Amino acid sequence: MMDFRNVDKLNRRDMIRGTAMLGAGAAFMQPLPLWAQSGTMTDIRKAAEAGKDASIKRIRDWIALPSIAAENRSMAEGAAYMAELAKDAGFTNVEIVPTDGHPGVFGTIDVGAPRTLGIYFMYDVKQFDPAEWSSPPLEGQMVERPGFGQAIMGRGAVNQKGPEATFLAALHAIRAAGRKLPVNIVLVCEGEEEIGSPHFRQIATKPNILAALKKCEGIFIPFASQGKTGNVTVNLGSKGIIELELIASGEKWGRGPKGDVHSSLKAMVDSPAWRLVQALQTLVTPDGNKPAIEGWYENVRPLTDREKSLIREAAKAGDEAAQKQALGITHWIDNLSYPDALTRLAQEPTVNIEGLVAGYTGPGGKTVLPGKAVAKLDLRLVPNQTRAEAEKKLRAHLDKHGFTDVEVNVSGGYDPTEVAEDSRLVRSELATYKKLGVVTSINPRMAGSWPGATFTAPPVSIPAAHFGIGHGSGAHAPDEYFLIDSTNPKVAGLVDATMGFAEFLYVLAAIK
Repeated sequence: MMDFRNVDKLNRRDMIRGTAMLGAGAAFMQPLPLWAQSGTMTDIRKAAEAGKDASIKRIRDWIALPSIAAENRSMAEGAAYMAELAKDAGFTNVEIVPTDGHPGVFGTIDVGAPRTLGIYFMYDVKQFDPAEWSSPPLEGQMVERPGFGQAIMGRGAVNQKGPEATFLAALHAIRAAGRKLPVNIVLVCEGEEEIGSPHFRQIATKPNILAALKKCEGIFIPFASQGKTGNVTVNLGSKGIIELELIASGEKWGRGPKGDVHSSLKAMVDSPAWRLVQALQTLVTPDGNKPAIEGWYENVRPLTDREKSLIREAAKAGDEAAQKQALGITHWIDNLSYPDALTRLAQEPTVNIEGLVAGYTGPGGKTVLPGKAVAKLDLRLVPNQTRAEAEKKLRAHLDKHGFTDVEVNVSGGYDPTEVAEDSRLVRSELATYKKLGVVTSINPRMAGSWPGATFTAPPVSIPAAHFGIGHGSGAHAPDEYFLIDSTNPKVAGLVDATMGFAEFLYVLAAIK
């Protein structure tokens, strides 16, 4: 693994030849007719290093403003702050975009370049309980992460404010170095990603925003993609998701109490909580591992031979023991082998219970029979499933099994995302990682979700993906962090991650 500081010294012939580090994606590499002019990256790095303290402050100040869509907390302030960040980084025509929910932000940088890149941001974060954190979640304190180095800790640090602020740092560094951006940039940002992006399509299809997006070679979300080995996985898509609640209540059922009653009455009163449990049991096979909703697999596209081979290659490079340790498990589902478990991870749609709430859940007992029970679910979708199809089939399934009274309240979601392996966006990612000396593998589909389908589907219809080096962890969990000063020579700290984004812009401008 090379020192990231030396990437601008790479021999051009070595950059465009040699494919060992690119793994299966090498077949799609094209020679690059032009890299950044000599000295450009050196100047940009000097500017990035000089602006490091300002970059850290930018992340810390952003962490201090927690815009939480699920709690309707500081959403207007979050959008306004995002707009100011965009203006400060050089975006013009910046506007706060109203929706039927929380607002988005849009802006452009037009330098008259032949190519345009789209960038997707989210300014919202997940909820948090300060009591669960070892460092105050809104203070952005520096902490030591063994095996990585000094990191900034706080809600949103890695998901996604740290990586997003690092991309902005690249724009600041390029400008401070007196260099012209090699591509035009379109920024589209939302504040509802953490609740399933229920109104994001309204932003992306607003006429002026849609017109700008359709000019883009593709769009990516900034991402901290490195673990301890420094290797990166390039994902050719992501699963879709639906977030919802199933609610069983005595009021809707017409049986059981309308409110909580004494538990001794269970001998003669129906239980909405058991009603919900029975409804949930019909959604999956007895072991809970496979959706059993009628027609659920009707449109599921099986993995291709190419996709299966990519997964097998990724399994060879993966660390199964470390992954199990990180997850706190000892076995994969159905006792599958590691390659088979990874294949199932990419292939299978899921029905997951996020949480169950009914009656009293505090210390000790309260001997009540609850009048209402709620299950929070997420349903992960794979190509060629759609959100609309899945919602319709879930409702039909519950009705068929006699649960017409069980309410289905969908809060958000979107379709799966797919991006072509030979798209200019993906080839630019692979070429940039190659230039940076980062070992890559290609994965057919990320098990997680993001609203990339808003871009890949009509009317936008452009490639969408993740990109970025650097490291962070703890998304949606306590002690979330983003690496600033790396002590691991294989993993990028803040300045190197900043340079990774700068490199990508020049590669995208040059690649055929």
